[in-house]
This record gives sequence, C-alpha cells and structure tokens, in this order.
Amino acid sequence: MDKLEGMRIFVTVADAKGFAPAARQLGLSAPAVTRAVAALEARIGTQLLRRSTRQVVLTEAGVRFHADCKRILAEVDVAEASASGAHAVPQGLLSVTAPVIFGRLHVAPVLQDFLGLHPQVSARSFYTDQIVHLLDEGMDVALRIAHLPDSGLVAVRVGEVRRVVVASPQYLAEHGVPRTPQEVSQHRGIGFSQHGSVSSPWVFYPPGRSARGDGEIAHPQLRHVTNAGDAAIGGAVAHQGLARALSYQVAEHVLAGRLQIVMADHEPPPIPVQLVHVDGRRAAAKVRAFVDHAAERLRAEPVLNGTLRWPDPA
Repeated sequence: MDKLEGMRIFVTVADAKGFAPAARQLGLSAPAVTRAVAALEARIGTQLLRRSTRQVVLTEAGVRFHADCKRILAEVDVAEASASGAHAVPQGLLSVTAPVIFGRLHVAPVLQDFLGLHPQVSARSFYTDQIVHLLDEGMDVALRIAHLPDSGLVAVRVGEVRRVVVASPQYLAEHGVPRTPQEVSQHRGIGFSQHGSVSSPWVFYPPGRSARGDGEIAHPQLRHVTNAGDAAIGGAVAHQGLARALSYQVAEHVLAGRLQIVMADHEPPPIPVQLVHVDGRRAAAKVRAFVDHAAERLRAEPVLNGTLRWPDPA
C-alpha cells in the first residue's frame, strides 16, 4: 500500500473515530484498515491513535500528522483535478442542499439557470429543514439561514431574513391585533417544531431591547404543532391563528393580502443567509462557479437584500 493510500485510510479512521465506520466508508474490511494504520505507525515510528473499546482518538503526534495529511491530500486532489480539467472547467455532479421552502422558492430556479449555462454539470439537490453535514453527506454547497459558528467551511453572505409573526386579516378582525407579548399569549397559534412535538418559545424584543437573552416570552394557545413550515403558514392563511415564520416563507401571502405581519416592532434581529462550502479557492470549478452565480442571483432578491416593499403591518 502506498503512502498516500495509508494517509487516506488514517484520516478516514480519525474523522470517523473508529476502524469499523472508516472501513464502511472506504469499502474495505476492518482488519485491512487496522493493518494499514498499524503499518503507517510502524513506518513513522510513533503512535497516532489511541484505541479504546468505544472509539479511537488522536494522540498529540496524531493531531499534527492528521492536519498535515489533510493538507497534503487536498493538494493532491487539486493537482489531479487541475490535470483533468475539473478545476478549470465546471463539470461533474454538483450536490446542493437548502431548507425546504427556501430551496423550492429560491435555490431551485438558480440551480436550473446554472445548469443551462454549464452543460457539463449535472446536479443533485436535497431540500430539508435538518442541518446536513457537507462532508458526511457528500454535499458540495449548502444554503444556511443561521448565525454560523466558526468552522473550516467557507461562508458567503447573500442577505438576511426577518423573523415575523403573521395572521390572516379575517382572524385579526375577529380576535384583534396583538400589540404586546402578553396579548400574543391570549391568541390562538400554530406552532412549529422540527420534531413535530414541543414548539420552541415565542420570544419578542420590545423596541430598544434587541440584545440576545433580553426578550420577552409569549405563550399563545397552540392547538396545532407541526414540523412542516408550509403547514403552519397554511394554518394562518386558513384563519386558525398566529404563526411564526421567516419573511421569505410568507412574502407571497403578505403581498397578496392573505396574511398580515403583526408585532413588527417586537421582532428579533434578522438572520443572515449564507452559502457554505468547503475547500475555499481550492474548490472544484463547478463549486466556485455555482457559488458565484448563486450569490449574484440571491443578493438581487428583494426579500433578502431589504428592498422589498412590505405592506404596512397590522
């Protein structure tokens, strides 16, 4: 087994924190993976991994060697991609993930246009409201609506969205327009939970109190909790009560008069919208080209760049 293959196996074991999961990823037997790492340690003359009954962890020397291996392997991949033309010309399979509603409304049209411009690229899109780990799931680009923690990923900001509370004009005419968090607690609501069980708290920030942790919690009477954003918004359109949503999710309904925004002066700070990918400037041409194309298109969207003319809130 050559040195590069040994490095790849070692990195996979370290990242997977085990020989068995690494073997499954590599399509090898667990004993073969174990032998490869043992041979690598013997050649180097130091222990790289500490084994336990539950997982393996890097030694101090292993941490340094792991970082060096990843850098070397990345440079080899870049060299191979450059030689094959993949680093210069967009080609191959592009995998993109985004939240469900955002993906349908904004990412899908951008991706379709991109494929029209680059006939050598094919695409796989995966729209889900769950966070997808790019490397584990084999994704090239993710659209994230969140404040992102520091990581090794590259993030390109394309805009921001508001967190709003909406209701139908008919519901508000019958039950009144809430003006304070206390009044929100007297209204019916449709809750949202990714697991379809307990809805997260409804937090409001009175004017001048937008700091995190300084909000006021309301407890609307939730007769329906769902894990589907479309279902919660549909409930509000059907006059069932108040619903929380991100501004891009309800823009069409608000502009058409089917929904109205309430408590606008109590909104939390907006949330950044970002395109996330790995490898930075070393990324394949298909990734770099798509990120550039998508960033330009998304930054022009009024609902993301703050130029959308919303009707006056209720």
